[in-house]
Amino acid sequence: MIRRDFSERDIHMVLDGELPADERAAYDAWLDSNPEMRARSARFTADREALRSAFAGVLDEPVPARLRKVVLGEAPVKVAVPRSRWWLAAAAAVLLATGGFGGYFAGIDGLGQEDQAKDQLAEQAIAAHVIYAAEKRHAVEVPASDKDHLQTWLSNQIGLKLVAPDLSANGFQLVGGRLLPAGESKAAMLLYEDDKGERISLFVTAESTENAKGTYASAQNGPQAVYWLDKGYGCAVVGSLPREQLAVVAKSAYGQLLAGLAS
Repeated sequence: MIRRDFSERDIHMVLDGELPADERAAYDAWLDSNPEMRARSARFTADREALRSAFAGVLDEPVPARLRKVVLGEAPVKVAVPRSRWWLAAAAAVLLATGGFGGYFAGIDGLGQEDQAKDQLAEQAIAAHVIYAAEKRHAVEVPASDKDHLQTWLSNQIGLKLVAPDLSANGFQLVGGRLLPAGESKAAMLLYEDDKGERISLFVTAESTENAKGTYASAQNGPQAVYWLDKGYGCAVVGSLPREQLAVVAKSAYGQLLAGLAS
């Protein structure tokens, strides 16, 4: 039996079928002796199966040129495109492969035109929303019932004090949250739901040196993001609500997040 130190990387190798066969017995023994890694492996496996189920039948379709350019680091083409299943599959594939990919909100009270240079955060947030907002059993890692732990855990992970905004006045209740990759950094995702089952999400990362605000949509009639980059962090509120309604929710979340940072 081959003996070596295993890590989370090996969990992904197993899921991708890339772990050498002669290391599998030692890996299984390591997993059995590490409850935390065993739980993480189970979570990753569940996420993979959820993705396969959500995007069955579309992952083999051609990826649109616009999203290929995003993966390659080129500027996305800013044109309205017909709604299709392509961009959903591409968003999931890109998020899994790269950990995220690489509108102008005219003041927090009004919407204007898109800023072509500040779309990366919105792309990441929309991709995460597409994958997890539709999930029922595995949408979040920590439920709202454990809100204090959720806030502390995500704050420690992304490197800023994160307070989950109370959006009940806007008709949305916190479902929970999860940790996600964001390029070379980490992001927190908070998921909310109204009494009709409509979901919105907040995507927050501390890795931002830019100052901008805007709106962005990856596809016509698809989810859109209202985002801002300020004070060393970035945040995007994503949903399929009418733009004006999403802007109102974003304003509420924005104010509460700033208040949380200052407290």
